[in-house]
Amino acid sequence: MSLRRAILSRVSSSSISFLGESRSWARSERSEVEEIEGGGRDGVLAAAGEGEEEEEAGRWARMLPELIAEIVRRVEAGGERWPLRKDVVSCACVCRRWREVTRGAVRPPLETGKITFPSSLKEPGPADTPIQCYIKRNKKNSTFYLYLGLSQTFTDKGKFLLAARRFRHGALTEYIISLDADDLSQGSNAYVGKLRSDFLGTNFTIYDSQPPYGGAKASSSRASRRFASKQISPQVPAGNFEIGQISYKFNLLKSRGPRRMHCPLQCPTALDSTEENPLKSKAHSAGASVVLRNKAPRWHEHLQCWCLNFHGRVTVASVKNFQLVATTDAGIGDGEMVLLQFGKVGDDMFTMDYRQPLSAFQAFAICLTSFGTKFACE
Repeated sequence: MSLRRAILSRVSSSSISFLGESRSWARSERSEVEEIEGGGRDGVLAAAGEGEEEEEAGRWARMLPELIAEIVRRVEAGGERWPLRKDVVSCACVCRRWREVTRGAVRPPLETGKITFPSSLKEPGPADTPIQCYIKRNKKNSTFYLYLGLSQTFTDKGKFLLAARRFRHGALTEYIISLDADDLSQGSNAYVGKLRSDFLGTNFTIYDSQPPYGGAKASSSRASRRFASKQISPQVPAGNFEIGQISYKFNLLKSRGPRRMHCPLQCPTALDSTEENPLKSKAHSAGASVVLRNKAPRWHEHLQCWCLNFHGRVTVASVKNFQLVATTDAGIGDGEMVLLQFGKVGDDMFTMDYRQPLSAFQAFAICLTSFGTKFACE
């Protein structure tokens, strides 16, 4: 026990440097193997390098689970926000044992309000305080980038979360959403879902690349399939799963105010962090069906216009700005609590704040519908 206490006492001051060394070790191992494979020594040295790598990984896996949990706990305590939080992700990349312990130690965004792993992007946000993000638009290539805000200002670089690109297929429009800003295709491993609009651009459907719950069936329409063939790999679903719709109501009387939105959604549930495969935990619940609508603005006597209170998060007036609340029969809040708000702060900069029951992926998809002209809706 005295040896164990001595090790734990050293971890407190050296956990970050330890992770840096482990990453350096991984990089050096990979470069070493590549150099050997390129040397043309009949693969003997390459096999030896792989054996050493497996042996080294085994050493990390043989550490006591209690010791690993203590290391992860202290690393997470020192990485409350990004970019320091990347060290928590590094812990999960050491080996399978470390990944299991790390997933068990890191709580979901619903409880902590923190986004750590890619799977966190499809989990509901916190109920009390919204997660603040912003979207950057590139008009030249019709690409949109979602970032996690690291401060209250709009000048920080932010933590990249998702990217989306707009594609036109005849009269229809699709937004492909990906974890990789440089790989925006449905066949990519980074593909997480898409958004599809109708001819007028007033009705949209959100598709998830993974089943939202156990037993969910992929959409049968040809347009919703990821690949032309029926199946490429058992691990990669060939279809997409519909999880929500967004419709903009016509404004034939041309009344002033934000666009009127109606959003029936299949909202996610918090994943069980003890599950090795996050998809397994979805089999226990199909989530909640929620209908959102845009919050009605109030007449401002001094400004003589319709206004919404964005609490300083929106600085530029735009028809794209909106706030979504749950309908009164949804049982979420009092019909006045804002679950998602989106607004303009610059020429190509927009804020996006969301909370339970929405996930970052769903919120991003809903905000993407606001770009573009809506005929007879403005």
